[in-house]
Amino acid sequence: MNLYQDIICRKEKIAIVGLGYVGMPIAVAFAKKVNVVGFDLNKEKIELYKSGIDPTNEVGNEVIRNTTIEFTSDESKLKEARFHIVAVPTPINLDKTPDLTPVESASKIVGRNLTKGSIVVYESTVYPGVTEDICIPILEKESSLKCGVDFKIGYSPERINPGDKIHRLENIIKIVSGIDEESLMQISKIYELIIEVGVYKASSIKVAEAAKVVENSQRDINIAFMNELAMVFNRMGIDTREVIDAMSTKWNALNFYPGLVGGHCIGVDPYYFVYEAEKLGYHSQIILSGRKINDGMGEYVADAIIKQLVLANKTVKQAKVVILGISFKENCPDIRNSKVIDIINRLEEYGIIPFVVDPIVDRLETYQEYGIELIEMKDIKNMDCLVFAVAHNEFKNINCESLGSYFNDCVNSNKVIIDIKSIFDKDEIIKRGFSYWRL
Repeated sequence: MNLYQDIICRKEKIAIVGLGYVGMPIAVAFAKKVNVVGFDLNKEKIELYKSGIDPTNEVGNEVIRNTTIEFTSDESKLKEARFHIVAVPTPINLDKTPDLTPVESASKIVGRNLTKGSIVVYESTVYPGVTEDICIPILEKESSLKCGVDFKIGYSPERINPGDKIHRLENIIKIVSGIDEESLMQISKIYELIIEVGVYKASSIKVAEAAKVVENSQRDINIAFMNELAMVFNRMGIDTREVIDAMSTKWNALNFYPGLVGGHCIGVDPYYFVYEAEKLGYHSQIILSGRKINDGMGEYVADAIIKQLVLANKTVKQAKVVILGISFKENCPDIRNSKVIDIINRLEEYGIIPFVVDPIVDRLETYQEYGIELIEMKDIKNMDCLVFAVAHNEFKNINCESLGSYFNDCVNSNKVIIDIKSIFDKDEIIKRGFSYWRL
């Protein structure tokens, strides 16, 4: 089987299943080299892509308009491809256990349309064993084909960082794995078509699956450590950012900062690892502790807001508070698992219904997901408190001189600025007399 040759000669196609923040950049990159079918169940999303609109903002409208991807929500089109990449989300349930519904559903769809000689590669983040123990049986049942004989399988964890214009798909080393040496060779060569810095061949599918959850769990734990330090330093009257700046003068200091940890990766993936570990009789200590700290940061920040309002002589229930940013990270329209919601919910417990501004996210999606009606920047007037929750460029470009215009008519010492992401120069803000707090 030389599927690679058939693909580069355009005798065969690559199919991307799931066209979100991960799938779309992959589809666009491959479409520059080979024939690509881009499949997603969401018909509205497919129509947006066909009309040249990129709702993810990952590749941009112009790129979408000029790509050769064959966008479709018709699963039968997958029969035209023999190399399938599954890039669907892997969320968690309310009880923090893995929700494998999307990856299982995608496996059924691919299985129904699988042909002999095909390779299926999963990019969705899962715990070690999912690809071989859960996905293969589904593919075999739906296709009536035998894995290892009629088709091959592999795993290549996604490493795309949404909103990051520096670390892109093409310049991040890609981990690849296959069920055997032949599939590993084919998968490696196909991914090397688009990964400029090359691929790393993992020894097994389970190793590749584990590498992904460890990447995000490690980052989660490091941020949890900084969050814990921030809470302690706050009690000590020490500025955490100043401590980090001082510490970072050493060559081996790790560049982590406190903050809200949401989104579909770092705030979710550790639970996949913990789930499988507990099935094997091991109860996580460090990972779960880190998750507990990070999951509680929204409430901690909200309580800090209340304290600053009280210190500024504000009547809490009557305070007008605006939250700037609701996506899970800067310069990204993704609102999934945003921890800003935890701040909003906690403030509501104190009787504060905050205004929310975010120029990047989709207004309708935000309302449907959280019941929040966004306001425009121009509508921020007569406020008691500004909470900069996400470091969008639009917010970073606000100059200190104009901050006062967003508040009501009172002395600056009664104007509260909460700077979760340390957007502003602390000394300049304090020099102007504002009440200022940062994480």
